Amino acid sequence: MIQHTTTRKSAEERREEILGAAMIEFAEKGLYGTSTDDIARRVGVSQPYLFRLYGTKKELFIAAVERCLEETLALMRGAAGGKVGEDALVAIGRAYGERLANNPTALRLQMNAYANCDDPDVCAVVRTGYGRLVEFAEQASGAEPERLTRFFGFGMLLNVIASMGLLQSEEPWAKRLLAACREALD
Repeated sequence: MIQHTTTRKSAEERREEILGAAMIEFAEKGLYGTSTDDIARRVGVSQPYLFRLYGTKKELFIAAVERCLEETLALMRGAAGGKVGEDALVAIGRAYGERLANNPTALRLQMNAYANCDDPDVCAVVRTGYGRLVEFAEQASGAEPERLTRFFGFGMLLNVIASMGLLQSEEPWAKRLLAACREALD
């Protein structure tokens, strides 16, 4: 007789699984379009268990947004990797551009976070996380506020272009804007 043993996951492992699933679901459908049932089903847990670990759907959304912004900051830190000045900004910009092209979930979740800033709790998390991104870029590059404004302005433009699926577009206007963004990095 063969016995099958299953390893029971810890609450922390389940929290991570739920958070990963929530990031995908919230990225696809936003805070209000996502059901906690869809998230729970994606992970294979019950809704009551999901609520036991995260409290409310909004708390889970906030945790997903925090994670997304933390991952963006980690990406920036890794890209800068000891570079300074304009070299740091160029490296960060290139790494972010690659992320936009290769990780639509992160982009969509980030865009949904901005769209839900009418909720004061969500807005506070987005402001804090985005502020950390700005402060890191400022510290890593030593750039003046004017340069940082252009840098983050190009980043937001890239977000919009990427959210429309135009990073590889042949649309003339999109190609012109993308060329200008790339030129600004070089």
